[in-house]
Amino acid sequence: MATKSKKKGENVDEVLTCPECSSTHLKRDYDHAEVVCADCGLVLEENIVDPGPEWRAFDMQQENALARAGPPMSTTLPDKGLSTEISPTNRDYYGRSISNRNQSMLFRMRKWQRRARASKSAERNMAVAMREMQAVATNLKLPRRIQETAAFIYRRAIQEQSLSGRAIEMVACAALYAACRQEGVPRTLTEISRHSRYSRKEISRTYQVMVKALKMHSMPPLPEDYLPRICSKLDLTPKVEGTARDLLRAAQDVPLTNSVPISLAAASVYIASIINNERRKQKDVARAADLTEVTIRSRYKEMAQFLNIDIHI
Repeated sequence: MATKSKKKGENVDEVLTCPECSSTHLKRDYDHAEVVCADCGLVLEENIVDPGPEWRAFDMQQENALARAGPPMSTTLPDKGLSTEISPTNRDYYGRSISNRNQSMLFRMRKWQRRARASKSAERNMAVAMREMQAVATNLKLPRRIQETAAFIYRRAIQEQSLSGRAIEMVACAALYAACRQEGVPRTLTEISRHSRYSRKEISRTYQVMVKALKMHSMPPLPEDYLPRICSKLDLTPKVEGTARDLLRAAQDVPLTNSVPISLAAASVYIASIINNERRKQKDVARAADLTEVTIRSRYKEMAQFLNIDIHI
């Protein structure tokens, strides 16, 4: 059987007719990796790529078990992304516009589809919690992995009776804070409460109950973890951040009256900015660290006294 080679740069899909008999009945034979003319048998192309899956299925049950197509599962979705969804566009599979009569039918189908996805109270509550997490995480510019971890923690938390009776959004915020602690992304309760309708105290209490109920173990954030964020907000050079990191290492045994990590980080950044001639005002450092000027002033004085650093304001 004669084989006609394809010209350089020519696409097989562009070859619409057989060059031998001018037939348009071309067949892709993936078993033999060939494009063959169904009338004269001329092989137009060899070694074509099969775009299908590498596995073989002999019935629908095997196909459903082996298929891996579609979006991945996500704990941030109430149904983990396993349910179907009707497209919001009023076009069919071929891109053609749908008639007005059929659009009304599609509108009703979408409405019942949304209701079916949240037919139970637990599913509706899950949707509320996921929306709250996404809103707070977006405002705090948290990465996607934090939302995934927070959603996983929330799903575990709602199964515990000790958290029953608490507001859904409050538990969601506590789960988000727990995820930040686990993933090593420093965020304070004050930052989370600012973007929710619950106070820092309420979220803190819920978090403590959650930690006890789920037997969670997470290391407290270190002052060094807050340095990149504070320096970035103050537009300081890496040299200042390095000096602040050295100050924190030297001041590990400082007998401070308040050992909140972010306050130590802010004080070290303030001192480092003065040492490197990139001075920032106390109110600017306090705003970047979400603290008060009194806290900055107290911490940097204690740290400077312990390290014998003479600072002239």
